[in-house]
Amino acid sequence: MCGITGIKAFNEVGRINMIHLAAATESLAKRGPDNQGLFYDHFVGLGHRRLSIIDVSESAHQPMSDASGRYQIIFNGEIFNYKQLRKGLQEKGVSFQTESDTEVLLQLYILFGKKALSHLNGFFAFAVFDAADGSLFIARDRLGIKPLYYYYDEDKLIFASEMKAIMRYGIQKELSFESLLTYLQLNYIPAPLTILKGVHKLPPGHLIVSKKNEVTVEQWYKVPFDANGTVGRQSYSDKQKELRELLTSAVKNRLVADVPLGTFLSGGTDSSIIAGIASKLHPGIHSFSIGYRDDPFFDETEYAELVARHFNTQHHVFKLSNDDLLNHLEGMISNIDEPFADSSALPVYILSEETRRHVTVALSGDGADELFGGYNKHLAWQKSVEPSISNAVAKGLLPLWKSLPASRSSAFGNKVRQLSKYGEGLKLSAEDRYWRWASYMAEDQALDYLSPSAKEELVMETYLGHKGGWLLPLHASSSLNSFLLADTQLVLPDDMLTKVDRMSMANALEVRVPFLDHRVVGFAFALPESFKIHNGTRKRILQDAFKEFLPQKLYNRPKKGFEVPLLKWMQNEMKSTLDGVVFNDDKLNEQGIFSAQQLALLRQQLHSNNPGDAHATTWALYVFQKWWENYFK
Repeated sequence: MCGITGIKAFNEVGRINMIHLAAATESLAKRGPDNQGLFYDHFVGLGHRRLSIIDVSESAHQPMSDASGRYQIIFNGEIFNYKQLRKGLQEKGVSFQTESDTEVLLQLYILFGKKALSHLNGFFAFAVFDAADGSLFIARDRLGIKPLYYYYDEDKLIFASEMKAIMRYGIQKELSFESLLTYLQLNYIPAPLTILKGVHKLPPGHLIVSKKNEVTVEQWYKVPFDANGTVGRQSYSDKQKELRELLTSAVKNRLVADVPLGTFLSGGTDSSIIAGIASKLHPGIHSFSIGYRDDPFFDETEYAELVARHFNTQHHVFKLSNDDLLNHLEGMISNIDEPFADSSALPVYILSEETRRHVTVALSGDGADELFGGYNKHLAWQKSVEPSISNAVAKGLLPLWKSLPASRSSAFGNKVRQLSKYGEGLKLSAEDRYWRWASYMAEDQALDYLSPSAKEELVMETYLGHKGGWLLPLHASSSLNSFLLADTQLVLPDDMLTKVDRMSMANALEVRVPFLDHRVVGFAFALPESFKIHNGTRKRILQDAFKEFLPQKLYNRPKKGFEVPLLKWMQNEMKSTLDGVVFNDDKLNEQGIFSAQQLALLRQQLHSNNPGDAHATTWALYVFQKWWENYFK
């Protein structure tokens, strides 16, 4: 696991920017504290920060060259089937100088070119420079587990693992108001957009080829997808067995490392399955969980400890107070180089920090919800597409739900919030319903938060074009699998995986996600929706496949998620901070981006008896303003 950056100049003007390569590479130091390497050709520069995981020797440092010196590679990620690939290459006469997966990847590319990508089981972002023709090849993994940003103009192509490295090259920083409008709704910015005009995220399963002065972006992988799902002649029990085998193989592959490793354990079904399989393959493995000392509503460590005892893991629990969380706030935000307002990033940051004191690699249960239908919104979607009396009642009672206090911070308030959002969704088309349920606020509300001058800068056609692309899976079908595909292509890479990557790599911790083994993904999207949600049971096949494996107490318990008590903070400990950073009229008028009048109404709602999602919007604005102070002013 590492940080990478590079530049390809198209002319002497672009070549001037190569002086920034070392600084850009150094900005990624937290991702790779073990070594820094630089490579310079006349028009190409490559930078690498290394976190040593496989073959920790100096011989595996990067940039890495082949024996001829023609090719140079920089690589962020892991190739889990590298030993099998290495054996196959040796049979073809290829010799190796290291024991690293990086060298295997390089030799595979030399032999197969871009077709090498289909051979890989792993997660990655990498670049290969070919000195013979001056070409640069860049690729990102299938599901977007590892990040890759890029920027190009008539003079140069720049790429990096994080946007802060891109900014080190001295590019012009211009705010994208289309991205800002999206951010206000989702609390994150999906690919290919970033908060800056001209800077792009390379979407999952895409590659870049640059020959001469040209830059071509193309898709090399699509999630195999069947809107209705089919199992052929195989029974439900056969599919359970297949799932157990696939997940066991995926976990086994991800236990390969030359450094200590462990597993996250939240107490939910997904992380418990991964921890359980890992404990059978690696007895005595370390497990790690986090809880809230001051707010039992958000604390799930009881279940994590139950699972740890069941599988006899070496378990570590970190119980945090509000003060502990608040004390880490600035550290967490300092590692966000683009506005990103998933508040669960804070506990992930702390969990990663504590976990890194014991191990260098951790397994997680991320991805299962998106593949198998684990969220309330997935169950709601299945119900919403079926005409029923209950749906008619839900729509009719929408004024009632709107009149009751709604909040994520209590069981009753959260139920009211969910019912209100469900009722709203029933009145919309499939595409608009998905977008509304994926958002914290409606599009027209988000527009109200922008100042008149910001609205003038906003190009709605561009925004709507991107939005249509994100909703593409729902254009042809409103099936549950279509909904899950949209989540897998939108929420998973740009929210969930972004969160895990940034917070873990800020602490030099590699996180591996067995559920996102591409074989498991292909398996999941071939299943009919009844295998995923049936009679109100979410992730049905996953739960049934491991029912005899897990403690029974894990079943029939509410799903809480990995949240923090934001509302309480904002009404108490953070109140004065927010007044200075978010609700300061003088700053808002000077900045000219947001409507001071709308933010005054938001502050009112935040401190009312019916806050709804006001805390989520306030958090998004707080993160944006801190980012603005750190990177834009």
